[in-house]
Amino acid sequence: MPAYHSEIEEFQRKVGNMAILPLRTKVRGPAPSINTDNDIIDESLYYFKANVFFRTYEVKSEVDRVLIYITLYITECLKRLERCTSKEQGQQDLFSMAIAKFDLPGDAGFPLNSVYAKPENPDLMREYLLQLRQETGNRLLEKVFDTTDGKPNKWWISFAKRKFMEKSLSGPGDRF
Repeated sequence: MPAYHSEIEEFQRKVGNMAILPLRTKVRGPAPSINTDNDIIDESLYYFKANVFFRTYEVKSEVDRVLIYITLYITECLKRLERCTSKEQGQQDLFSMAIAKFDLPGDAGFPLNSVYAKPENPDLMREYLLQLRQETGNRLLEKVFDTTDGKPNKWWISFAKRKFMEKSLSGPGDRF
């Protein structure tokens, strides 16, 4: 069974070899804001539990590269959320993680330099990834803490130990 790929086919801009896709967001950044039921972050969250089991992933488009990055970022978020006892604590942790210094494609610490091209405009790439990280964290938080007792959902947290494509956005020794 193959991994799930994004169903989004059209995009206007790209940075490096990643598509800059419209997002349903209020977070400022280079991605245009749209009013739709489904964007790349929704797709990434929807396919996450299935895709995280794959060791390989065939990249079919620039949109798939965005899906891969978001999937890896969701894993890092879940690692953080497994230590949180409340939604408020999770929100603070995910926000600080989103804005913390992170490697871009082409940097020595970036885990998938073979899949991503070094961006011609690193500032645009950083702004776009920052926007993706913040919005992904916000939406994931709503899913993980969608419980009656206010505790994290164990079915989401159980995926914190998984590694999509045997990769991690955190370097060796980094502990999110």
